[in-house]
Amino acid sequence: MRAAVLHETGQTKLEVLDDVEAVGFGPGKVKIRVRATGLCHSDVSAMNGVLPQPAPFIPGHEGAGEITDVGDGVSGLSVGDRVLLCWLPACGSCPACKRGQTQLCLAGFMNAGTPNFRRPAGDVFGFAGTGTFAEEVVVDAGCAVPVPDDVPLDIAALIGCGVTTGLGAAINTADVRAGSSVAVIGCGGVGISAIQGARLKGAAQIVAVDPVVSRREAALKFGATEAVDPGELADAKQRITAGEGFDYVFEVVGKSATARTAYETTRRGGTLCVVGAGAMDDHLQLNMFELFFDEKRILPSMYGGGNVLESYERAIALWRAGRIDLESMITHRVPLAEINEALEQMRTGVALRTCIEI
Repeated sequence: MRAAVLHETGQTKLEVLDDVEAVGFGPGKVKIRVRATGLCHSDVSAMNGVLPQPAPFIPGHEGAGEITDVGDGVSGLSVGDRVLLCWLPACGSCPACKRGQTQLCLAGFMNAGTPNFRRPAGDVFGFAGTGTFAEEVVVDAGCAVPVPDDVPLDIAALIGCGVTTGLGAAINTADVRAGSSVAVIGCGGVGISAIQGARLKGAAQIVAVDPVVSRREAALKFGATEAVDPGELADAKQRITAGEGFDYVFEVVGKSATARTAYETTRRGGTLCVVGAGAMDDHLQLNMFELFFDEKRILPSMYGGGNVLESYERAIALWRAGRIDLESMITHRVPLAEINEALEQMRTGVALRTCIEI
């Protein structure tokens, strides 16, 4: 089968090969024919080494398709079922799951260290235990979540990561209050989803912050009340909040520099919600006095900060009701053979989400 492979961490391009085999099928597993997958910034972060991932590997974790085979012991799933891929399935039995914090379950991360593809040259890993830049994947049954027939697979793929992450940050983690002021720094697919979540929660002002003009223009269509270049954020803070700072600031870039800016843009007693996934050696510095004196809440948000299965259902319900726009988030479409074009669209910021059609 065909798949896009990164041979070494740090390479900027993927090689589309046709000698790849999905392996590991057996009890408790399902085989999925991938039909659509989104390109998420986390894929690029894994490629350049910001996020740890053994290589060689196949990026992609935001996918959807149909089940082609079901292993022994799997219940509730059948051949032909339309599913989205959950890259962080809950085991249901670890301490985090028992506390109801299923998004913190580590069972899914263990899959990232087990190769689930093979080439004649040797084993190949799938990013985050999945690897959806491939025609077929083998995953634990818990990674396959059935999708209603009325939900297109490209929309289902987005719900599998970016939409759930951004919406959940605003709805679950930050729990934005109606009438509040919000700033969102970084307006790709996840940031746009956070904007939609803040709008749903009734935020009065939502300022989108991004250096790319097309993303700022898009943010206004998805619910931002204004959109500014990062260099204009300080002025927006002064104009909108009289210099006090925003009630909620979402950092959706994953860098300490933007997190520091987000902290300084948050009012005293306000909430900084960290959504971007950053590097282990990139440290955010806060002094102990400001941490105590400003009483700002710093809330990281992992995969939307809640039960992902419930978050999927909520996103579908909101989409059906016309309360969120998911179709317009897909600004570009490319076939798998042109995956490197999608990567360029991500790096230059011209795309909110590129759908790779497989």
